[in-house]
Amino acid sequence: MDFNRFLNRSPQSFFLIAGPCAIEDEKTAFEIAHHVDSVSQSLNIPYIFKGSFKKANRTKMDSFKGIGDIKALKILHHIGQTLKIPVLTDIHESHDAPIAAQYVDVLQIPAFLIRQTDLIIAAAQTGKTINLKKGQFLSPESMKFAIEKVKSAGNTNVFITERGTQFGYSDLVVDFRGIPKMRSLAPTVMDITHALQQPNRSEGVTGGAPHLIETIGRAAVAVGIDGLFIETHPDPLMAQSDGKNMLKLDQIENLLKRFVAIHQTVVSFQSNHSSPCSKSI
Repeated sequence: MDFNRFLNRSPQSFFLIAGPCAIEDEKTAFEIAHHVDSVSQSLNIPYIFKGSFKKANRTKMDSFKGIGDIKALKILHHIGQTLKIPVLTDIHESHDAPIAAQYVDVLQIPAFLIRQTDLIIAAAQTGKTINLKKGQFLSPESMKFAIEKVKSAGNTNVFITERGTQFGYSDLVVDFRGIPKMRSLAPTVMDITHALQQPNRSEGVTGGAPHLIETIGRAAVAVGIDGLFIETHPDPLMAQSDGKNMLKLDQIENLLKRFVAIHQTVVSFQSNHSSPCSKSI
């Protein structure tokens, strides 16, 4: 995947990464992919399908971890080939990189693992596009070091995803001042569902505030984000992972329409105003 060419497919729009938290089965994954792809095409939004082939970062020992690595990776590959769209998955160990790279177009480094040099280098060496999730514990400026690790392996196809900063023990906050800072380093995505997680709950299951998804998304589009990241599911409360902060699938079309309208307003404003303020948006 040539990420720069992908970015230029629709210069008047942000791009979208969306899908379930984890691949649960082929039927659900295809239902989500078909629906979001159809909506994205109608709105001229470049689309990357997302799904974790395994969940290695669960709080509780008995939490859902996946349906089998290769089985899930084959589903991701099948979706990409059938719908002719790029697909993304996250990896957790260095040896995952060359395996997952055989099936997907984008390898994602999870936020908790963003300082793992060997993991980042292994991902970068596959030649795939790399998505670096900003750690909940990192400043926006410090992401330059993760980008340098990717580029040291000769890979320039890299972008950053903001997903909130740790606030106390069980909440996250989004500091939108970080968006232009990170965009000066690489194309930047706003993960509007993970940013609303409520981690470290006493029952061992991450909570969330999905009623604020549109609030975070509106703000991100207004400050000039390059892409949006949304986890979605036909029935979030029945999802095997992260259900408490996911968007219900049938809500994504109207939500994206509103985001597109905001984006078009921002683009129009920028084209008509050349003040320092407009340039920083």
